[in-house]
Amino acid sequence: MTAYPHRWLALGFLVLAQFMIVLDVSILNVALPSIERTFSLDVSSLQWIVTAYTLAFGGFLLLGGRAADLYGRRLVFVCGVIAFTGISFLIGLANSSTLMVPLRALQGLAAAFMSPAALSILLTLFTEPDMRSRALSIWGAVSAGGATAGLLLGGFLTQYMSWRWNFFVNVPVGITVVIAALQLLPAHVAEERTRTLDLPGAILITSGLMLLVYVLSQAHEWGWTALSTISLLALSVLLIIGFVINESRATHPLMPLSIFRLGNVAAADLVQLPITASLFSMFFFLSLYVQNILGYSPLLSGLAFLPSTLTVGLSAILAPRIIHKVGYKALIVIAPLFLASGLFIFAHLPVHGQYVQDILPGILIMAVGLGSAFVSIAIAATAGVPGHESGLASGMLTTAQQLGGSLGLAILASIVAAHGVPAGIPTTDQIATIVDSYHTAFYTGMFFALGASVIALLFIKSVPSNQGH
Repeated sequence: MTAYPHRWLALGFLVLAQFMIVLDVSILNVALPSIERTFSLDVSSLQWIVTAYTLAFGGFLLLGGRAADLYGRRLVFVCGVIAFTGISFLIGLANSSTLMVPLRALQGLAAAFMSPAALSILLTLFTEPDMRSRALSIWGAVSAGGATAGLLLGGFLTQYMSWRWNFFVNVPVGITVVIAALQLLPAHVAEERTRTLDLPGAILITSGLMLLVYVLSQAHEWGWTALSTISLLALSVLLIIGFVINESRATHPLMPLSIFRLGNVAAADLVQLPITASLFSMFFFLSLYVQNILGYSPLLSGLAFLPSTLTVGLSAILAPRIIHKVGYKALIVIAPLFLASGLFIFAHLPVHGQYVQDILPGILIMAVGLGSAFVSIAIAATAGVPGHESGLASGMLTTAQQLGGSLGLAILASIVAAHGVPAGIPTTDQIATIVDSYHTAFYTGMFFALGASVIALLFIKSVPSNQGH
């Protein structure tokens, strides 16, 4: 493929769109206490404002990635950005949490078409191994760093304007991305003659995943051995099994099972699940801790995460050099250990914590692992994937990210809710109980991260160091 003349400028707007997507997960974390007070929500209900987005995002990513391959990457990308921008505006106007949750799900649906199309365009613009590795390091830095940068921006908007501006801010950004995309991105056309989407497969996998997350989030109220819990868990498993059977028989499957035989696609996606499960838990509960327990303002809460943003960016930039020397397996095995170490520190946060000695060390340690993990996993998951399946591979990787975050947050919110954590700002008598519940959540996130390291050690295939990208 001849190098596209404006590909680095085009990359800038692609990562801006990805930044907007990632931002809408993290930017809300700082605003959650304000939303919690506005609508008088408890932790279990509050997590659905986050989970509705991530679950719809993860549930429809395979469909979005396949649509990009079949209908044209630029077309799918631009349509996704337009929908995402419009829905963001509507969420900013929402006057109840009941309305916010379905709108957040629709926003996640739009993101499910945006993100894999953007990453697929990146993979086709940068075909040379070295250039692709650099482009993916930028993508990884934005994916990981955007999560922490969103906390700072969210803190500023929430404190000085309103939590609603966390959504309104997407409007000018989205308009800019659409205009730039139409001018800069190549007008990719379908790579396959048949444009049939596997809708039965999309329905099976999305409903199965949504039901699974819902059951995990409600199990503490129903009881883990209750008939409703067991039966719905069984139904979610059957739906997922039905999806696999459908994919093996469909003429034009949503996810051709043959893609799992390519390189480290399956193993990298499997590692990504517990990585984002630990990541989402950290941001969600640490944001609640610094605001509801330590009394930080939204802006100060965002500033508390600023060192993480800088460290993630530096870690992501250095990752390709390390991969070139040792291969990506070593980095994928080691990076989650940094995440686990940071979460271990958070699992010992005191009621009257101090930022420098209690919070900052964990933030910095986690950030080192986060930047390295995102870049190395992205390279492993897309290496050796042919162009006509790049959208699918991109969708699978982002699906693993969002599904891991949704499942992790549902499990941890359920654990915290089981401690009887009240809605709103806690009283003095309730603080110790709440902090103890956060400790349990951080310990659980730590085990997620350790599990990711073990999975990488067992299943990621080694490659020569000079082929690590």
